[in-house]
Parts: sequence; C-alpha cells; structure tokens
Amino acid sequence: MDLIWWAVAAAGCLALAGCVGLALLPKESVGPDEFVPLANTRRLTRLPEYVRAARRRTVSAVVAMVTLPIAFAASALIAARPTGLPSWSRANQVATPEDIMVCVGGPLTDPAVGATLRYFADRVGSFGTERVGLTSANRRVIPLTRDYQYAAAQFAAFAQREGSRPFVVPVSYIDYAASVEDVLAMCLTGFPSFSEPSAQRRSIIYVGPESLPRPGEVAPLFGTDRLRDLAVTADVQVNAITPGSGDGVAADLARGTGGRWFSDAADVDAHLTEIRDHPPRAGSTGESADVRSAETPGIPVLVALLAMAVLWWWPAVMRR
Repeated sequence: MDLIWWAVAAAGCLALAGCVGLALLPKESVGPDEFVPLANTRRLTRLPEYVRAARRRTVSAVVAMVTLPIAFAASALIAARPTGLPSWSRANQVATPEDIMVCVGGPLTDPAVGATLRYFADRVGSFGTERVGLTSANRRVIPLTRDYQYAAAQFAAFAQREGSRPFVVPVSYIDYAASVEDVLAMCLTGFPSFSEPSAQRRSIIYVGPESLPRPGEVAPLFGTDRLRDLAVTADVQVNAITPGSGDGVAADLARGTGGRWFSDAADVDAHLTEIRDHPPRAGSTGESADVRSAETPGIPVLVALLAMAVLWWWPAVMRR
C-alpha cells in the first residue's frame, strides 16, 4: 500500500495521539469533603441491577474506545488517498482502437508541416492503443506502428530536419506530376486492407497545400470521385489543414467524411487538438475489460462506515 498524501496521514496520527494523550492526563484530585457519603454501599454494589448497569457502562466504554480510533484512523487513511489496496473492478466495454495517418503534402520548410511534426513528436508518447503513421508526397515515412518511442523520434527528427532518411524522394517523371489527390490516395493505402472497412477506427490528418502545380495537361492517377469512394469504402475520417478557400479535394473529403477542415495555418496546434478531440466515433469490440481505479479507498471506507454504524447502533442495543 502507498499513500498519495502522506502529510494527511501524518497529521491524522498526530491528532489521534493528542486525543489519547489528553484522555490519559491525570485528573484533579478530589478532596474527601467533596464526596457524598452513602450507606450500605457494599449491599448496593451487589444488587443485580447495579451489576448489569456497571457491566453495560464498561462494555460501552470498551466499544467506544475500540470503534472511535478505528473510525478516525480509517477516515485519515481515506483522506490520504491510498493506492495498492485490494479493490473492486468493473467491466467496461473495450472501444475499438484507432489508426492515425499523418499525411503531409507540403515540404518540411512549410511552417504548418513543421508544427504538425512537432505536435505529434510531443504527444505520441501519451497514446495508448492507437497506431500512428506518417506519409509524405511519395514516401511511407513511418508505417502504422505502436512503437511510440520510435515514432516520436522520427517525428522530432523530421521536424528539426535532421532525419537520416529523405522525407520526400526526388523523382522526376516525363508524363506525371504529383497531385493532392494522389498524395491522399497514398495516405489512404497506408491502412491495412484499405479497400474494405476495418474494426480499427481510421483517420487521416492532411497538412499541405490545396493543390500542387501540374505542368501541361498531366492528369492525376486518382480522380476526386475515385478518391471519395476509396475514403468512404475504407470508412476513413479525413481531416485537413490547407490554407486557401476550401475548394480543394482535401477540404471536400473532410466535409464528406465527418472530419474537420481548417484554412488558418497560423495556429496549427489548436487545430490539431480540435481534430484529436473529435476522433472517429468509437465502437465496441464486443469484449470487456476489468477497470480498476488508481486509488483504492474501498476497504478503509467500509471499515469507517462499519465503525460508525456500531457506534450509532450500540445505544439502541444497550437499551433493550
């Protein structure tokens, strides 16, 4: 057993010791002249009524001497917030975990991209059941993982532009140019079995421009309708932070999948917090888990209540 507030327990012990000390202090001596003389006291103390009354008084004193310190000590222990004692658990339905893909369509020099990478570098360590990944314009930088230490280190390294691997592979094509649609499609395909719904909740956080320059008549590999069908089929919530008017495909997907879209890239941390505060709706896995509180005051509470109940109930017993 451990106590969160040891000072409360120490103060309670000192107070209890002070009460016991005051009770044990010698009383003032009474002069012989102050006693009231009684006749036939020997016969009086032998009467059955007197014996029963004296016994009741002794038993009542013993009960009070036992239950009052117990109730006081248990109350002090409760106030000190104990942990580690046996406790009762309750069965809770286990919510489905979540897969989070951070999708970056802009360069590392983009302030919004850097703020996003720093945000997740600071917070990935506090995740519990989530898997997190990172995808750039043409690389799966971090596949979905629960290795939070590794993920946080990678996010931090790329945020500081110190990654040992390139964030975007420089590739030139003759008849192709990257587009936001293709970047989002690559992020969507980062989920396992992306062509069908999953027991895992899925969300994408896209950070980047509304559109990428395309020379000539080069068309993207994925059209807007195909991309929307892919997101709906995979049951992915798309969120986006794209400076602009909101006419791009990322903002359109965010509105169509229950996500959030922000056009102001000045306060990325607040936008990401808003997004993480509204994840995809949690379902249930059908399984239950035993949930226990960190604090375990159950037994001290029962002991204190039992002691006070005895004190309250004892006079009624003695009157019978």
